[in-house]
Amino acid sequence: MSRLPRLASFALCTALLAGAAHSNEVVRHSLLGGSKFPIARAVEVPAGATILFHSGTTPAPADPKAPAGTAAYWGDTRTQALSTFAKIKESLDQLGLGFGDVVAMTVYLVGDPAKVGRMDFDGFMAAYSQFFGTAEQPNLPARSTVQVAGLVQPGMLVEVEVQLVKRGK
Repeated sequence: MSRLPRLASFALCTALLAGAAHSNEVVRHSLLGGSKFPIARAVEVPAGATILFHSGTTPAPADPKAPAGTAAYWGDTRTQALSTFAKIKESLDQLGLGFGDVVAMTVYLVGDPAKVGRMDFDGFMAAYSQFFGTAEQPNLPARSTVQVAGLVQPGMLVEVEVQLVKRGK
């Protein structure tokens, strides 16, 4: 290979890498087909960003005076999800992050006895949509929601795990 083609190849590679280095924004890809469901199909994290893996978070008791493990103690799925998101917010505040920095989420829902053992997806979404896809916080994470047999405490219906991106300043 002559020297000129090698220099041209090197220059092209350098230009491509330099262009990629300037792209420091998280890219959130919308769902296909124009769906308005409030999650991202995929999220791209730029080079140089720090990725944080936040442990799963569960709710606080809705009524600590109620018998442990009961629906009165924990609340329904919506109530538990609101509590879980409040606890996540408190943790993110301490880390200097917010819900807009969440790029991925895994949601674990236990089947609700009041729903014949099916997870209360609508109840969860009623809480979730107060924190994601709003005018104040439009950033949507990639997300999976699964029904599980149980969580750490009897009566607990919700656990949420998030991954976040902290961009350099």
